Amino acid sequence: MRSASDDLTARARIRDTAIAAFARNGFDATSLRAIATEAGVSAALIVHHFGDKNALRTECDDYVVSVFTDEEHDLITAPTSDRIRTALNDLGRFGPYIDYLARMLVDGSPAADRLFDSFLARTRDVLAEQRDAEMLEPMSDPEMTTLLVTLIGLGPVVMRAQIARTLGTDQLSPAGLRRTTLPTLELLTHGIYSTSSLLDGARDALAADGDTSEGDAS
Repeated sequence: MRSASDDLTARARIRDTAIAAFARNGFDATSLRAIATEAGVSAALIVHHFGDKNALRTECDDYVVSVFTDEEHDLITAPTSDRIRTALNDLGRFGPYIDYLARMLVDGSPAADRLFDSFLARTRDVLAEQRDAEMLEPMSDPEMTTLLVTLIGLGPVVMRAQIARTLGTDQLSPAGLRRTTLPTLELLTHGIYSTSSLLDGARDALAADGDTSEGDAS
């Protein structure tokens, strides 16, 4: 007879194998039989623990969300705001979670929405702290700026393959992150235009159209 601990160990092994397989091949292209073979269990045992592939995916979604957002999660022992950075510094161990995260963020699942919302909220908190410390320039629409900064942070995760092809190296590797750091901070600190003509022109055009959607400039 299997013990309760055996069942828990098998369930975790199946989940972790499924996370890696879904991240590598995609949900639709990954079968329960393939996961079972890779995990060293029977397909019947997966059905016993999870019911079907959709239920298995839901558990994988929830687990990956908890890895990056749950302070009590013991897989990555770092504050939630630093968990992606910690994972990026050890892609050998945490790479499947990053790749799974990338697929989640583009698939429109409820778990992906929860995860994105948590990243957005964290960015909002950081910008609020920096605003209180008088580190930020005035913003026409602080919430839109929060969204754009969040997208800058998540873009390399979602577009990892395309960026690696362009740069010739994985941007999420230590070398890639070093190359990214200064240009990103230059962009956020100084911008890229040496003139305000485009910004002034956009403001004039929006004013002429009667646009009143700008947020608090503070």
